[in-house]
Amino acid sequence: MDGAMGTELYASGVFVNVSYDGLNLETPDVVETVHRNYVNAGAEVIETNTFGANPVKLSSYGLADRTEEINHAAVGLARRSAQGRTLVVGAIGPLGIRIEPLGPTSREEAQEFYKRQVDGLVEGGVDGFVLETFSDLNEMEQAFKAVRSRSPLPVICQVTVGDDACTSYGTSPEDVATEVASWGASVIGLNCSVGPAVMLEAVERMAEVTDLPLSAQPNAGLPRAVGDRKIYLASPKYMAQYARRMIEAGARFVGGCCGTSPEHIRSIRALVGGVRPPSTRVRPGSHAESHDTPIQPEVPLGERSVWGRQIAEGTFVTSVEVTPPKGWNAEILLGQCRRIQAAEANTVNVLDHPHAHTRMSALPAAMLIEREVEIETIVHYPCRDRNMTRMISDLLGAAAAGLHNLLLVTGRPPAMGPYPDSTASLDIDSIGLTNVVHGLNRGVDPGGNAIGVPTRFVIGVRVSQVAVDQDREAGRLNWKVDAGADFVITRPVFDAERLHSFLEHVPELSVPIIASLRPLTSLREAEFLHNEIPGIQIPDRVLARIANAEAHGEDAARAEGISIAMEAFAAVRDSIAGVHIHVADGNLDGALELLSEIRDSA
Repeated sequence: MDGAMGTELYASGVFVNVSYDGLNLETPDVVETVHRNYVNAGAEVIETNTFGANPVKLSSYGLADRTEEINHAAVGLARRSAQGRTLVVGAIGPLGIRIEPLGPTSREEAQEFYKRQVDGLVEGGVDGFVLETFSDLNEMEQAFKAVRSRSPLPVICQVTVGDDACTSYGTSPEDVATEVASWGASVIGLNCSVGPAVMLEAVERMAEVTDLPLSAQPNAGLPRAVGDRKIYLASPKYMAQYARRMIEAGARFVGGCCGTSPEHIRSIRALVGGVRPPSTRVRPGSHAESHDTPIQPEVPLGERSVWGRQIAEGTFVTSVEVTPPKGWNAEILLGQCRRIQAAEANTVNVLDHPHAHTRMSALPAAMLIEREVEIETIVHYPCRDRNMTRMISDLLGAAAAGLHNLLLVTGRPPAMGPYPDSTASLDIDSIGLTNVVHGLNRGVDPGGNAIGVPTRFVIGVRVSQVAVDQDREAGRLNWKVDAGADFVITRPVFDAERLHSFLEHVPELSVPIIASLRPLTSLREAEFLHNEIPGIQIPDRVLARIANAEAHGEDAARAEGISIAMEAFAAVRDSIAGVHIHVADGNLDGALELLSEIRDSA
């Protein structure tokens, strides 16, 4: 097989801020030159320059409507370069978005995206397809189905692995091979991310469980940063030596990925020309040893935590939020929690980086609270700025520390905080994270791998009853519940009719709704919330009441804020299973006074 396309295009002077797939139309001669160099180096299979030529990725460059055209053109360039000397396979990579159950894009939608790319490749006349650099087998399966719906041609399915030879989802080479073989793939293999040493191990492990042809396209080692560039250090000779070992281990297709060049392919071709893979690879019984991870039954809600038992039994529950400190000393926080516990709230809701500001993380703060104060916590856990690996690590650590109650949210962008130049990462949203946590509660990680004893998380999610698109918000809430949510917390309620109206969009909702209440303290606060904080809307009549009260002093405004919150509570009491009280601008006294009035009335 050939080597890296992107590396060679960059070396030819193409900047990284352009669509490399779009070059098939804009500078076809540059792409054709790369192909020709690989053919002349001895490649017997070359890939089209279409790794990211799907409508999702092309949309970032305004090229989505040219998806079919770009793919069709790419095949023509490869064909002209091959001149009948090599096979041409259509390269298909990940969409760059999460699909269900980890993201909002359905499997059917993903297939439709891929079908557009496949159509262009088929019309161009490829000899087969290579699905490459996939970490998520679920997504690769949708790409495979899209290909099969359009073409009977051979399909090479390649995943990418880390230093442990497993995918980023923790899926082992053995399980990859077994799963992908069940789809009917022609070739199973690996590419990218690691150098040849780790990839050899993965090939050896795959060879033990499948007799299908295997493929391997490692990077030229790991890159070293030199100034603003990444330099791959594995020499052509080194790569060729490992290519020989991979063939001896069972690979039928070898080549290169990032950092490799025609020189690497020339060396590989020269060294492996007479090497033959073993005639028999699979050990007797090895298919049986590749296990299917059993999904364990979820611990009943009432047995996961005190909070879980209370909502399972229908107890009217109360929660008061706290904000972790800006420094490391938590004495003030613990003092607040002791007051909340004395006021007989059921839980403390621990915020995580509220308004995207830097503070102590919610997880250690919650650990301190539960250790020092006799009250359970609900840990506010946003997806933003945490990759999948970190989230799984956090959650397993939380379970080990005895934290069982979570409020899963997507999170706010860092531009809202004091570091507007911070970059945001978002592997999955709150729907996807709910699926992940629900899986942990059944003893499996996102890759379907056993984690041992299942976690016992009580899963909370958020809903915005004042969302502009009520149908969309209702749909997202239903997806969260389907994913495994156990309870729902609303945005602050200032207009009971908005909550009642929203609930009409989810008449079959099967989990308890907990209403957020926020006792306002001033007109300035109310106007700020209404105009600048997403998800909060305050009616004009409420703003007028706060303004009138404030004319009589701060205490009058605070008292009016509590009265407004109590009226909202009374109006929604029959529709909710509890309340979550916001602490406005450090006004814990007001929050506890509101809690006392609610407990007296409930």
